Amino acid sequence: MIAYLSDPTIWLSFTTLALLEIILGIDNIIFISIIAEKLPPERRATARLIGLGLALVMRILLLFSLTWLVKLTAPVLYMLDKGFSWRDVILFAGGLFLIAKATIEINATIEGHAASGPKKVASTFAGVIFQIILIDMVFSVDSILTAVGLTDELPVMIAAVIVSIIVMMLAAQPVAAFVERHLSVKMLALAFLVLIGMVLVADGLGFHIPKGYVYASVGFSLAVQALVLLAHKRRGAL
Repeated sequence: MIAYLSDPTIWLSFTTLALLEIILGIDNIIFISIIAEKLPPERRATARLIGLGLALVMRILLLFSLTWLVKLTAPVLYMLDKGFSWRDVILFAGGLFLIAKATIEINATIEGHAASGPKKVASTFAGVIFQIILIDMVFSVDSILTAVGLTDELPVMIAAVIVSIIVMMLAAQPVAAFVERHLSVKMLALAFLVLIGMVLVADGLGFHIPKGYVYASVGFSLAVQALVLLAHKRRGAL
């Protein structure tokens, strides 16, 4: 065990994988934060913790099912002389769901038709959790397949996943609060979810888009948005 922990390659794999899992988890945090807004304020934190907890459970279960997980990449459906695996189907369906949900949220935000009232909101708690479970499944499959491609050490993968989920749990509240305070940030986040949905759909159809390009564009947009918010804050202080 000591020799295992003293191996620098193990620590390098763990650090690289943990950072990558945290980056890949950003879209999951944003989705959970926006969906949880439908609940009363006192229940939002619970929904976020349940969502991220489910993500942790699903990812660990998938890690212990590596043999089955590898089979997800084997073609099971053929259309137009092209084979599609269960992974492709999951990513395609998850991408469509993400696009549809983000579009509905954009429309509700702009038109001001978002549901309100304690009775209406309280009845949606189960629905919110169900939506979180669906999107967690999509992100978990993509995340674990990435982990499998980086290392073959199961303990390293489990440790990296646990650390990344803990970081996301700690970041969920600040991210949600920031998104709720700034409408423009929420709209940017929803646009980001549409973009991620398109990437998932394309990936499911066999057109791989390097996520580095996606996150670079999102990072640039966030930097611009941060400058805009800073300018508004300084203007208000004058």
